[in-house]
Amino acid sequence: LTDLQLNISSNLLPSIDVSSIEVEYESANARSFMKNDSSDSSKYRLLNDTLKIWIPSNPRGAERLPPAIIEAESDFYLRRLWGQPSEDLTSKPNYLVTFTVGHDQKHNIDAAVKKFSGNFTILLFHYDGRTTEWDEFEWSKQAIHVSVRKQTKWWYAKRFLHPDIVAPYDYIFLWDEDLGVEHFNAEEYLRLVRKHGLEISQPGLEPNNGLTWQMTKRRGDREVHKETEEKPGWCSDPHLPPCAAFVEIMAPVFSRDAWRCVWHMIQNDLVHGWGLDFALRKCVEPAHEKIGVVDSQWIIHQSIPSLGNQGESNSGEAPWQGVRERCRKEWTMFQSRVASAENAYYKAVGIDLFNSTNP
Repeated sequence: LTDLQLNISSNLLPSIDVSSIEVEYESANARSFMKNDSSDSSKYRLLNDTLKIWIPSNPRGAERLPPAIIEAESDFYLRRLWGQPSEDLTSKPNYLVTFTVGHDQKHNIDAAVKKFSGNFTILLFHYDGRTTEWDEFEWSKQAIHVSVRKQTKWWYAKRFLHPDIVAPYDYIFLWDEDLGVEHFNAEEYLRLVRKHGLEISQPGLEPNNGLTWQMTKRRGDREVHKETEEKPGWCSDPHLPPCAAFVEIMAPVFSRDAWRCVWHMIQNDLVHGWGLDFALRKCVEPAHEKIGVVDSQWIIHQSIPSLGNQGESNSGEAPWQGVRERCRKEWTMFQSRVASAENAYYKAVGIDLFNSTNP
């Protein structure tokens, strides 16, 4: 504390006498413990031990802090450099929408952002390093911009969307940049998500554009669907992906609680997210009821390989081909990791998966 006193400028702390606080604190506590026997040094050591803080229930690494000072959660709310902190925010958005973007798609993103009200925090992940050009849009000046070259949205999500950072938001949209939103309204979408009890969801996809799975195909006769019929033999169980409990990774929407689980599932080194959509069901229960597609608020997948073109050519192949090959490899690796982790868990608790009669 002596070094601290010597280095803190008096004009920074004009009303605080650090030395007097130290003396008063130590003398008062020492008197209370030692007034009956000032020569007993063991009591003074007891004083020091008693004043040490160790709270095992605190967040890891913060065990030495008094619980009342810990701010375990944060947010993306912009704050001023002046005035009273309590007066910084005129509103607190309830939802977060992220887009992973390149400058070439700025007008597409401009159209998408305008579908989200002021009740949304806008967060852009820039994979091409170009951020200042977005200032032509007024909304961009209040958006959060994170710029790291040639990374995917799952790389960004793992590093910048920790559950304790996005805790204030009821829902988190983790969207690609090549989505047409002419038929989409974010507030109405969330109304339907709540109405149908969806923890993980996505808008329906226009049937004739960029469709991979029947589950995500828009149905024109309902608000939401939670199951489908895929190709014959693809689903051993009608409640399992890709026939149910399934959305794709291009435009997922997560509740706060679901995201807290999904974030932990995202692998640090597997950046494309392939295979993750088949595993999302592990984060909600019952998954076939809490994962679904919102049909009446639908989008168009434009299938623009902009991020894919950020790859490098290898052996004469186009850059996107190398990216696609890694996507496939990561899917296999992710499946293997999930299976190994689950097998290790069941073995640790004494369950033999190969001989078990449990369903």
